Amino acid sequence: MNTILRRSRQHLAIAAVLACAAPLAFAQPTFESASPTAGGSTSQKANDSADKAMYKAVEYSNRAKPGPAVVVVPGEIKSNNANFVQKFGSNNIADFGELELSQANFKVLERSDLGPLLNEFQLAYSLGDPDSARKMLKKGRLKTTKYVVKFDILKAEQVAAAKESISGRTLGNIIGILGGSRGSAAAGEAVGSVETGESSGVWIIGMRYKIMDANTTEQLAQGYTEEKMEVGAKGSSILGVSSSQEGGITLDGMVQRLVQKSVWEIDAKYK
Repeated sequence: MNTILRRSRQHLAIAAVLACAAPLAFAQPTFESASPTAGGSTSQKANDSADKAMYKAVEYSNRAKPGPAVVVVPGEIKSNNANFVQKFGSNNIADFGELELSQANFKVLERSDLGPLLNEFQLAYSLGDPDSARKMLKKGRLKTTKYVVKFDILKAEQVAAAKESISGRTLGNIIGILGGSRGSAAAGEAVGSVETGESSGVWIIGMRYKIMDANTTEQLAQGYTEEKMEVGAKGSSILGVSSSQEGGITLDGMVQRLVQKSVWEIDAKYK
């Protein structure tokens, strides 16, 4: 009896240890910053700005319902903005599309799985050629495809900019002249050293999505959404001590947010 009790207690102890250790074993890894300024005031400001630009998963309203099999084909970038075109290719946007549609519980056939069929597949849907499309869909994993989805950038342009600055030089000179004392001269020097500036730019980026019937290449639905992207910088200098800060969401982050908005609509309406 004593032996049985001892074994039971040992088993309970082991179970308790495992229960405590389990959360640690499966916890997501975290990493510390190796920057020499980590934890400082500049680091805090930069990290606060970066936190707002980080990827945030979307709670797709219809995620519990499995979606049909889809293929995301690279769309078009209609914008003539050189910065955007240099930064992005249509494949980048399609990658975001595959990621978010998978998060929304669609069965996504990755383009890399199509191999040499990819170019023929894209051409069939670009030309709206149902015969070629049907031939493609008789091959391998493509047989289960219901929708073909594409995301196009229709607009990417900076639409507004504003800049303002304040210089204390003139006011400092006036204080120094009118005061006539060492104290007023020092005050004038201090005020005259004040320099502040701030600038902001706002972009508007617009995305259209299209859903096509995989068998007929006919367009079943489309939608359009826009987002503002603001980037800014500010700085100040007083008595030789200067500070500056700049930031804003990147083009990558903005495109992914537009894809998320589009997929949210697709998830809600077209499953």
